[in-house]
Amino acid sequence: MEFVPAPAVHRVLCADCGTPIVPNSANLCVACLRNTVDITEGIPKQASVSYCRNCERFLSPPSTWTIARPESQELLAICLKKLKGLNKVRLTEAHFIWTEPHSKRLRVSLTIQKEVLTSTILEQVFEIEYLVQYGQCPDCTKLAAKNTWKALVQVRQKVPHKRTFLFLEQLILKHGAQKDTISVKEVKDGLDFFYSQRSHAQKMVEFLNGVVPVRSKSSEQLLSTDTHTNTANFKYTYSVEIIPICKDDLVCIPPKLARQMSNISPLTICVRVGNSLHLLDPATLQVSELTSPVYWRSPFESLASVTDLVEFTVLDVEPSGTTRGKWVLADAQVALSGAFRSHADEDGMDYESATSSQIFHTRTHLGGILQPGDTAMGYFLTNANFNSDDFAALPSHRVPDIVLVKKAYPNRRKKNKPRAWRLRTIAKEEGEEGETGGGRGVVGRMGGRDQKKVEEDYELFLRDLEEDEEMRGAVNLYRAKNDRPGAGSGLAGGKTRRKPQHAMDVDEGAMEQDEAPQAAAPEGVEEEDEPDFPDVKLDELLEDFDEMTLEENA
Repeated sequence: MEFVPAPAVHRVLCADCGTPIVPNSANLCVACLRNTVDITEGIPKQASVSYCRNCERFLSPPSTWTIARPESQELLAICLKKLKGLNKVRLTEAHFIWTEPHSKRLRVSLTIQKEVLTSTILEQVFEIEYLVQYGQCPDCTKLAAKNTWKALVQVRQKVPHKRTFLFLEQLILKHGAQKDTISVKEVKDGLDFFYSQRSHAQKMVEFLNGVVPVRSKSSEQLLSTDTHTNTANFKYTYSVEIIPICKDDLVCIPPKLARQMSNISPLTICVRVGNSLHLLDPATLQVSELTSPVYWRSPFESLASVTDLVEFTVLDVEPSGTTRGKWVLADAQVALSGAFRSHADEDGMDYESATSSQIFHTRTHLGGILQPGDTAMGYFLTNANFNSDDFAALPSHRVPDIVLVKKAYPNRRKKNKPRAWRLRTIAKEEGEEGETGGGRGVVGRMGGRDQKKVEEDYELFLRDLEEDEEMRGAVNLYRAKNDRPGAGSGLAGGKTRRKPQHAMDVDEGAMEQDEAPQAAAPEGVEEEDEPDFPDVKLDELLEDFDEMTLEENA
């Protein structure tokens, strides 16, 4: 194979230093070219970025405040926007140089290219130092002042408990609907959400319309007006009222409305609450959906709520074969809990003792989960007295003695085992006007004299989450830590850590033991747990992260 020599490379001497170089249009080496031409001219070597310490956001020119983590792509983009003259060069690379977190300095290394002479492109690497200047964004400035809200959403439900708002709080947290809220204040029958913009309040109203059955109306108040520019300043208020019927409530539908709803039986149970009510007839398994507009045309109240439930013992269950989803129709024989226990001191048999030992026959939708010997909660209609004309108009043969609602687990509840999961709550502001209780998060701040009632509502809410898998899937449950109960949560004398505006409190109450007195089992008798107790599985729990502000003060 014949050797072919490479073509000769012609070189010339640099015009300044005389170093042999490949010929170029400037006849200068790279070192002399850099000494002659500075392509970084016009680009400042020092700059500053604005940072709000309250909401932890950076100012992105010209007027947008953005959340950016240290050494992130978002923060790098903000830093590059602060530089003038970058449009005259070609940026090929940019990255952060590590600095101490407390130094209030950001160092960025840039690599740029620019054509200096004909067909001559010069590349240069240089460093820019940014000074982090603390300030306040407009939203935090308004928050620091008092009465600076522009829109208010008033959420109300006229019921004697707070379980609806406890569940609504979890829905708001899961969907992030609280991020634009300035503050939240608890009032007698609900919550007030304050916003700095009208659009944020409208977004919250739309969210509430999608998750709970509500009706809303709006109003506005004129604050000031300018006749020269024809502009005005208003405050907007949105009133949102939730239907006063909750899950497991016993309702009596007005006869005219019942005929419109597929001729369902007027006496029904509310089995699900979404953006509409799902009512179930336990005697036929007929389910009907009641939307919010239909309800408000002919509103009615519930006959009884979960606080009126009575504990029954199931003696016999005979399924009839009719099923609808998870419901199984069955005929059941029940008696009041403890009806057949022997009493040492029986003076005589009065009406109450005769009723307590009586066996009742009823039809229930719980045939798939009830077994003889189980305990169930239901409404005792035989001894009930309701102030309802619709209920009084019902024929006596259509009113059962007992309406079973759900299965109970008394043996497991007596053991007071701590839960392996917990919930997050919207962080409350300390020292808020009217705050008298140390309740959990937003709900329970106005507890005061009725704080025990708030704790009972919360325990019932946690039990509903355990026993209802569908309801549990709508909220986020977090794996519990082995911390001291009540530490940092405002409970049991624990100190509450002050957090940023949109930080989340972790509710340690989910791990606390129920303080209500329980009947002690006889000595030497070991009560076994119910085998079908609805334990929350580990794969349903989410892990905690540092950015959730979950750590407690040492």
